[in-house]
Amino acid sequence: MYWLFLFLAIVLELIGTSLMKISNGLTKLIPSLGMFIAYFLCFSIFSLALKKIDVSIAYAIWSGVGITVISILGVLFFKESMNITKIISIILIITGIIGLNLSGVSH
Repeated sequence: MYWLFLFLAIVLELIGTSLMKISNGLTKLIPSLGMFIAYFLCFSIFSLALKKIDVSIAYAIWSGVGITVISILGVLFFKESMNITKIISIILIITGIIGLNLSGVSH
């Protein structure tokens, strides 16, 4: 159940970050309100995940997946550039997440 909370928090974080971009610096009302709601729900649900998942593991997964997916969404929907340095950096982030999960912490 707590892993589901983590997954939902990640999805809400991705929605919030996408709405932040769409809000154009908080100048568009609806995306701005959606962003605040998404982040409020994200952190509320993330706090539930932290009841049973170590914060180091949960935060690494939350931020790593968020960085990876939002980078892909940025290229696909916001016309951001992708280059070899960004790709290698994302691979290093994913490697770090895997390393933390393999660090002997039980789930």
